Amino acid sequence: MTDLPLSSTAPVSLHRAEAARRALGTVFLVNGTLFATWAVNIPGVRDRLGLTAAQVGLALLAVGLGSLVSMPLTGGWTARFGSDRVTRVAVVLSMLALLPPILAPNLLTLVLALALLGALNGALDVAMNAQGVTVERRLGRPIMSRLHAYFSLGGVTGALLGTLLVGRVPLLVHAGLVVAVTTLAGFLAGRWLLPDLTGHPAEPQAPSRARPGLSAAALLLGGLCFLGMLAEGANYDWATLYFRDVLGLAGGNAGIGYAAFVAAMTLGRWFGDRVRTRLGDEVTVRGGALLTAAGLALALLVRDPLPATLGFALSGLGLSNVVPVLYGTAGHALAGRGIAQVATIGYAGFLLGPPVIGFIAGRVGLPAALGVALAGAALVAGLGGRAFALVREKRRASAV
Repeated sequence: MTDLPLSSTAPVSLHRAEAARRALGTVFLVNGTLFATWAVNIPGVRDRLGLTAAQVGLALLAVGLGSLVSMPLTGGWTARFGSDRVTRVAVVLSMLALLPPILAPNLLTLVLALALLGALNGALDVAMNAQGVTVERRLGRPIMSRLHAYFSLGGVTGALLGTLLVGRVPLLVHAGLVVAVTTLAGFLAGRWLLPDLTGHPAEPQAPSRARPGLSAAALLLGGLCFLGMLAEGANYDWATLYFRDVLGLAGGNAGIGYAAFVAAMTLGRWFGDRVRTRLGDEVTVRGGALLTAAGLALALLVRDPLPATLGFALSGLGLSNVVPVLYGTAGHALAGRGIAQVATIGYAGFLLGPPVIGFIAGRVGLPAALGVALAGAALVAGLGGRAFALVREKRRASAV
């Protein structure tokens, strides 16, 4: 029942397409490892440069701003050069870009280095998801959720490696080891990626002087992605504080809600393509959003650690496939430019959501503030029908 459009253009062998799928999984994996490695080393960089909390916040904001600059541009690059070529270049440069923040001698240099890291990662995010759409179409089955599961696994890998190495080896040795391994893995994986299909229904066949604008379908899909990533960011950044400050759990026990969310999200993404194949894209997104809203409602209304842990797990399970499916839908209906537009709007939700929730929490309390994430998930479920109707209209118009 999947909504995946198939294509017979420029067929490749199943073995070649499967090799591309595995290679792209490696790209997602090393990307997750990169950011987890940076995250576990933030305290070391802060201490080395003697930064205040406000200065650390400013530096971290540069990552998001860099991504927001490069994401809209990458759609044009993938249309011109192909998602395979852009991914090959972006994955190598992104891995290498971990070193400048580690080596930065002062705050200004750190901000510039993190802006560069964010810009390169933003380009990689768009390009590798566009390549995922190409591989999906070659295989004729969904793979986007599993690819995003590899990103989550990369995060777990980077965090575990950090647990083993941080404080035991010099920061530069840790980062250098990760950069060496991930750069080599990304370079080798890039050789197996596939050229984009010609004759994509969303790409014009003749050159046009008019720059493509933001269609209603892209705007609504991007809006859903914004709400989904807002809820995702809220879970990531506020789950531990909710368990500590609201539920009263101390020490490491306060991380149980975060752990439940991340584990459920990874599990949901690992098996998400099967769900998408069976239920279709629309049901997967809207049903997942409803599950997220129900999970957050349980966690916020029944203020006990056990049901709250279950609630955050349900939230992670529900959100696990929302963004991957929306990216894939945008790519199939609107091509690489569509992914760029949807990803840019969505990433703004991931960036703005957590601080907005913090601002609200300072005035009405954290439980009420997290209700914003619940409302966002409910809106995804409610507006998803219209978004997928626009996508179907777009495909029918392209087929005429």
